[in-house]
Amino acid sequence: MTQSILEIRHLRTLAALRDTGSLVRAAQLLHLTQSALSHQIKQLEAHFGGALFERKSVPPQFSAIGLRLLTLADTLLPQVQEAERDVARLGQAGAGQLRIVVECHTCFDWLMPAMDAFRTGWPEIELDIVSGFHPDPIALLLQDRAEVAIVSEPDPDEAVDFHPLFSFEILALLANHHPLADKARLAAEDFADQTLITYPVPDDMLDILRQVLTPAGVAPVHRRTTELTVAMLQLVASGRGIATLPRWAVQGYLDRHYIAARPVGPAGLTGRLYMASTATTSARPWMADFVQTTRETCFKNFPGIALL
Repeated sequence: MTQSILEIRHLRTLAALRDTGSLVRAAQLLHLTQSALSHQIKQLEAHFGGALFERKSVPPQFSAIGLRLLTLADTLLPQVQEAERDVARLGQAGAGQLRIVVECHTCFDWLMPAMDAFRTGWPEIELDIVSGFHPDPIALLLQDRAEVAIVSEPDPDEAVDFHPLFSFEILALLANHHPLADKARLAAEDFADQTLITYPVPDDMLDILRQVLTPAGVAPVHRRTTELTVAMLQLVASGRGIATLPRWAVQGYLDRHYIAARPVGPAGLTGRLYMASTATTSARPWMADFVQTTRETCFKNFPGIALL
């Protein structure tokens, strides 16, 4: 038998293709160009003498060759990850902790699954969420009251590291019978005579205001706040106002036709999220793994997300 060209990166490529369902999304997950990913696949197909999957199938339908390599990937990749974590633990004194402060109400939807995934690899790391709303989460890092802050904008003036997570689609939410539901997308002026329902946070933390309404000089005629996402959606469904939320937070309600959703602006409204940590925390081996686990978990499981 000729010497195999098979490498760990090839197994990661096949696993990513299966997990994401497309070449485009697999390339994003692996930080590769689509052409580089295609080149890898063609190399493997030339070496093994057959196609790995049906090109026109969505999601990809793997051939017998592809399925066998995926079985190898599912066996080997977890062992590689476990070995890398074990090596990273060497020289680390005892257990660590990650206290996480969150500035967005809907972040718990994706943060909890990410924390669960991280715990399987680092059970000795104590994970905790700092309770309450904190208008300045970076201050908690500098005061040693938290190790990680989830923030929407990196501030170059802050003495912390910012780890990019992902961008996400934000939708305008309307009652199914709302007159604006007849429009394909909403513009800033459509909000002028509406009641805008938001979380009770400063205006500069609301993407709809910071990115769309304030630059356009538009102020909704009424404002209403609620702490609970479900209460916000009930108000929207009953025609009490309109709201904007990430697609991941409302996709289930959209699938049930409980409310309607429309993009905002000609290019859509996009939010971004980052993890912030001090240099000391960033140097811990589990911090890099937490960032990567969060990125991968969210990208694979939540709609409307693109990795930064």
